[in-house]
Amino acid sequence: MPFELASEYQPCGDQGQAIAKLTRSLEAGNRHQTLLGVTGSGKTFTAANVIQNLDRPTLVISHNKTLAAQLYSEFKQFFPNNAVEYFVSYFDYYQPEAYIPTTDTYIEKDSSINEEIERLRLSTTSSLLTRRDVLVVASVSCIYGLASPMDFLEMLLTIRSGQVLAREVLLLKLIEMLYERNDYDFGRGKFRVRGDTVEIQAGSEEDEAVRIEFFGDEVDRITKFDPLTGHAYGQLTVFTLFPAKQFVTPAEKLQTAMRSIRVELDERVPWFESRGKLLEAQRIKMRTEYDLEMMQEMGFCSGIENYSRHLTGRPPGSCPYTLLDFFPKDYLLVVDESHTTLSQVGGMYEGDRVRKTTLVEHGFRLPSALDNRPLNFPEFMGMTNQALYISATPGVFEMRNSIVGNTTFLPLQKAGLGESNDAPLKRISATGTPVEQFDVTTPGAVLIAEQIIRPTGLLDPQITVRPLQDQIDETIELCRQRTELKERVLVTTLTKRTAEELAEYLKDVGLKVRYLHSDIDTIERVEILRGLRAGDFDILVGINLLREGLDLPEVSLVCILDADKEGFLRSQTSLIQTAGRAARHINGQVYLFADTVTKSIRALLNITEYRRAKQMEYNAKHGITPRSVQRAVQESLHTILRGSDGSAEGGTASGTMDIAETLRELEADMVKAAGALEYEKAALLRDQIRELKGTSGVVPTPQKKVKKPGKFSKKSK
Repeated sequence: MPFELASEYQPCGDQGQAIAKLTRSLEAGNRHQTLLGVTGSGKTFTAANVIQNLDRPTLVISHNKTLAAQLYSEFKQFFPNNAVEYFVSYFDYYQPEAYIPTTDTYIEKDSSINEEIERLRLSTTSSLLTRRDVLVVASVSCIYGLASPMDFLEMLLTIRSGQVLAREVLLLKLIEMLYERNDYDFGRGKFRVRGDTVEIQAGSEEDEAVRIEFFGDEVDRITKFDPLTGHAYGQLTVFTLFPAKQFVTPAEKLQTAMRSIRVELDERVPWFESRGKLLEAQRIKMRTEYDLEMMQEMGFCSGIENYSRHLTGRPPGSCPYTLLDFFPKDYLLVVDESHTTLSQVGGMYEGDRVRKTTLVEHGFRLPSALDNRPLNFPEFMGMTNQALYISATPGVFEMRNSIVGNTTFLPLQKAGLGESNDAPLKRISATGTPVEQFDVTTPGAVLIAEQIIRPTGLLDPQITVRPLQDQIDETIELCRQRTELKERVLVTTLTKRTAEELAEYLKDVGLKVRYLHSDIDTIERVEILRGLRAGDFDILVGINLLREGLDLPEVSLVCILDADKEGFLRSQTSLIQTAGRAARHINGQVYLFADTVTKSIRALLNITEYRRAKQMEYNAKHGITPRSVQRAVQESLHTILRGSDGSAEGGTASGTMDIAETLRELEADMVKAAGALEYEKAALLRDQIRELKGTSGVVPTPQKKVKKPGKFSKKSK
């Protein structure tokens, strides 16, 4: 079905002209176009309208999981009747395999997979192979290797009612598709057998399973049912099942791959021996022989992704199969916060290459392991069709590519385009005609849709520069003033340690505060941001995660400490993006603590002045009174992913008692897991407890504890 945008809002401000210009540009076949939209101008809504107008499969790439989760939530609300999918790294914890020659230290690969995200990744690939109304929100993990789409389709299993199919043949096929037989612990990616009945829960499903009943060697009936209750709720005539894992290889290809791996091993061992590297020769021989034995007996081995070139039959040096291969050729690429995301895409390849090269040189991996890698930037761009870059501060790459024909580049600092040291661009054609008068097919036109006017009429926040001396005391006073008004505050520092120590200090002076940085896991980051919006605390201290794309309408104040420390965290782009966090509130203000007005600070002041002048002129012309953004607090990511409303049962006494009892059981399991040193499991249980308390409002009645006598009891004191 076509993309159908469901929203009570209509385009306003700059949105209408931006939607029209971008749609015309894409329909004209232009490969690159940029949406230069200030914070709070509704860039996501503009992109959603463009996606609806084009009606093509779309990939939206974000540079971090937190922002990807927010975009996933928003697009799922915009397109409730279409397939909106979520594709990010499924590792809660990942320690890559590595070797440090200087200390002769080998670090084995270690990881913890989030099963819920793995399910969503499988759902993504399944949707892309079966329908066109698919919008995928992904992190840069989409440029890492996957199985071949053809192998994935080859392993697909279609079962029809009345089909002649022996039960034993079906079971063997399920095992080839990496489904696990478990007659007692039925769940995602598993099947169980009861006489002539086989029950399967697909790897991409959570609350739905299929029961296949046989009559001899014929499929008699196919029934959908709830795996928790066993309640059947519909019969099927045809059922299509995808593999349980993303990395699958047909049996005949596996045998061919093993022979190819053996040939490479037979070449590599003499290569080491001829150079006197006997230890490396023995090491690679033992490791590879063991892996081949595991593949022969089990169908897989630890680190099997290092043999991906052999498994997919690709020539040496060729690019791996990725999520992009699952899209049709006419798909639309939307790069959110492009100034950061494109840089991240370009940086993945080199870091991976250096680590793998060390492993290969010292005999831990065969040279073919180098082909298990992310795409490099030229490969990534070569696999894109048409791209829409979205940012309040587009980089030079986006600006120079969003041009048809030749255009003159003239410095104009107040235009706010590009970094100050990269010759900012004035949008004037080679003939001197303003770009706004050009059609998207005119040579010399710059395909940049500027979106400076906010639908709410809000102006860019006022910028105030204060000296560094007493910056902490002034920050505390500013925070107190905002918390009294029930408004939220963001404080940015330069290091993780400073963020943590400042948060503790602010807590000691009586403020409700938390910190946020990259060491906090994905789900908890989203929950912290929800807590800030919901008023669980008033102040959030962070570093770089408080920049691009975070939608926090309750934030009215941003304090940037040590703003004159020129560098990545205090560059022109970083300052503009960080200041933009206060642009969704009518009382938005930004305080920069600096003794020197750097080039980046000066650029921020100039750009803010330019934008505020244009916004005030528009408001005066149209009689608009600015108002703060009003938006409901985003649902918990747990709730979004499970497709539930997250509400507690009624308000009945029995429902409350059930919830309280569940909380007590979860707390007991959490304590037990922590005592067994299973900290990841304990953390997951802790998150479930917080989630249940937040949605139900029920606090469990504490268990009575038997007080043991001791020397520190009140009586002894």
